[in-house]
Amino acid sequence: MIVAELRPAGPYSLRLSARHASDATRRFRDGVLTAAIRTPASHEIARAIQRPDGTIVIEAPSQHGIDRMRFMLGIDDDHTPFLERFADDPMVGPATKSLRGLRPLRTDTVTQALLRAFAGQLILAKRAREIERNVIRAATPFVGDGLHAAPVAAELARFAPAELRRLGLGARRGSALVRILSSLDPERLHGIESDAAAVRLDRERGLGPWSVGVVFLEGLGRFDRGLARDLGLVKLAGELWGRHVEAEETDVLLEPYGEFQGIASVYLLAGYHAGLVPLGNADRNSGRGQDRGVPHRRAP
Repeated sequence: MIVAELRPAGPYSLRLSARHASDATRRFRDGVLTAAIRTPASHEIARAIQRPDGTIVIEAPSQHGIDRMRFMLGIDDDHTPFLERFADDPMVGPATKSLRGLRPLRTDTVTQALLRAFAGQLILAKRAREIERNVIRAATPFVGDGLHAAPVAAELARFAPAELRRLGLGARRGSALVRILSSLDPERLHGIESDAAAVRLDRERGLGPWSVGVVFLEGLGRFDRGLARDLGLVKLAGELWGRHVEAEETDVLLEPYGEFQGIASVYLLAGYHAGLVPLGNADRNSGRGQDRGVPHRRAP
């Protein structure tokens, strides 16, 4: 067993980042994140804790497991520039102070993030995780500690859409997922520049801005594409502007954050649900100007 003691780059809280991270491939309990890791030869279980001094301690059978857990935690991707630039922002500023150690956890494979994007379209988050869990358990090997390996393209592409429908994934979404995985290995997106990766995903039927944001944030570990048109943002915008809001109108909430739209969307949603977004100061008659801003529901 290998043990690595690591200092995160910038503010980092495992408790904040992993509190909603449990799924078919990982579990966060009593301050310990336990995850099934794919290795070149097989699979293994890795664990991570955070000491009171901030040090992250990762334990895994191999160096590959250490490296993968390190990526999944995102401890090397310092988001201090985002926190500093938007500390006084009227929408995310309070969250950057109260939740400054929050970073989105990543999946072990990009394919799992793509599955998560399809499972999460237009439904409650709890139901989305249930569908994702059903598909992963049916598709991938059991590794141990109640956990299964994250899926790769071949494991999901072998399903017929009807089989995915029985597991809870709607017929259209299941067909789109199988079609995409028959022509695209999502893991290869790691080697593609962000704009090109976004274009590649955007051209696929069944994937919209929100789904691309899920793949970028949770699969690729990039902060430059956000959870655009998330239904949590629709609800936030409706409260800000005092009217019915269409999903595409919420694009103005993330636009001001530029290359930090991904991490900004995480802080906006987390801050909104924690009561940290100052709704009372908003101009409720407008969808523009300074009114910008853990989703319960998602849009494609």
